[in-house]
Amino acid sequence: MIAWPRRLLLTLRLGEMPEHVPAWAACARYGVPMPDHVDGGPIDRLLRHFGGTARLARVHSARLGPMDRPHVPGARRFDDVEQLCGVARVLRVEVQQGERLPELARALAQLPGVEGVGPERMIFGGLDSPPASGALQVDTAEAWRSREMIRLPQALAYGQGDHAVLVGLADTGVASADPALERAVRPGFDTVDLSADTLPSLHLVGDGNRPDNDPDDEVGHGTGCAGILSADIDGLPPGAAGQCQLVPARVLGAALRGERRVGVGSVANIDAGVKRLVDLGVKVINMSFGTSANQVGEDDPLPHREVIRYAQARGVILVAASGNSGLTERYYPAALPGVIAVGAVDLEGAPARFATRGDHVALCAPGQGIWTRGLQGWQRASGTSFAAPFVAAVCALMVARAEARACPLPADVALELLRASARPFATAGVQGLGRGVLDAWAALRAVDEWIDSNDDIVAQAH
Repeated sequence: MIAWPRRLLLTLRLGEMPEHVPAWAACARYGVPMPDHVDGGPIDRLLRHFGGTARLARVHSARLGPMDRPHVPGARRFDDVEQLCGVARVLRVEVQQGERLPELARALAQLPGVEGVGPERMIFGGLDSPPASGALQVDTAEAWRSREMIRLPQALAYGQGDHAVLVGLADTGVASADPALERAVRPGFDTVDLSADTLPSLHLVGDGNRPDNDPDDEVGHGTGCAGILSADIDGLPPGAAGQCQLVPARVLGAALRGERRVGVGSVANIDAGVKRLVDLGVKVINMSFGTSANQVGEDDPLPHREVIRYAQARGVILVAASGNSGLTERYYPAALPGVIAVGAVDLEGAPARFATRGDHVALCAPGQGIWTRGLQGWQRASGTSFAAPFVAAVCALMVARAEARACPLPADVALELLRASARPFATAGVQGLGRGVLDAWAALRAVDEWIDSNDDIVAQAH
């Protein structure tokens, strides 16, 4: 795990955030100056003592923009949900001298006005089994096996989804020119702001130093997830999300590891993208990235905790890959409460040897030998990264099914219905990989059964 050499993420307690601090997006995109002080008191004294001068900004922007509340400063546009969940109170602090950053974090953590503090860590995506290079001739029969295993054709015949239901994809972006993704992919955005000057240990490539509205993929990982969700080519498996639409957020830039490109982004990059997806009205977010618990310091706050709380408070269903270590351990955000953690099985329905296990894993989906889109056409990919989009897609179909009956589908109910409708593993005695294997058709029928057996819910919805 790589930490940004001179940066901290600092969460203040409710009521402690000063109004003069602008949002990071306002500074990065519109040239708003970053202030050099927080409270004029103990926080600033510690920053100067351990780090010299400092620059800081809020990680997140308010849900309501200037057009929604004209003449109201950005700091006052945050609503109660944003304040209570913490996203309005997270600061990105950059100090002049980073040698004593651990001491600074420990000292700040002792202050009564500080809720949490830790280094701004870098997170890698795309660490699944690398696909073969170059354009591949797709094996049509094999491509259908993963979709047939989860009974996707029957599910799409039962409920095709809805264009109004949006799925957020927080990843390396999506290949903008891929004709297989044109129908279902909506305009997205890019929150990556990595600098080769300040991160010399990373071999960064491509677009990475300025957030913008171009989520074009330079790695292939996000495009692979998007293909599972939304690909549309005659004769080959359809996107598992049916008519539901996809909003891509490029939260991971590109770096070289050897000759291979992987996705890389900071916690702040990722969290800012996830919050923006929530504020755009997505119903489901797929997160195929993660940080192992053993890479988080003992006193550090858990990665993504504020933005996950915020998404849940807004009613968004969150799906995350469990990880690819093959061990029993926790990866975040998959292991955060309420997130649907997804493991992987092979095309026979047996657990994939690389799938990370734990009592937080909800269920598995196909994640080995999956045919999907890549930067050069088709790719055959493996990893829990490619199992998670199957579950996210089915969640979108479930939301659409419930909304067609004028009934909201709470995230906790979606999780329980997925677990209850899962099919058994192909092998007996499986531990730590959840209730079983995703069954898309059974999950949709479970939504109808849940609504039918809870008439009071339908009445309240009306």
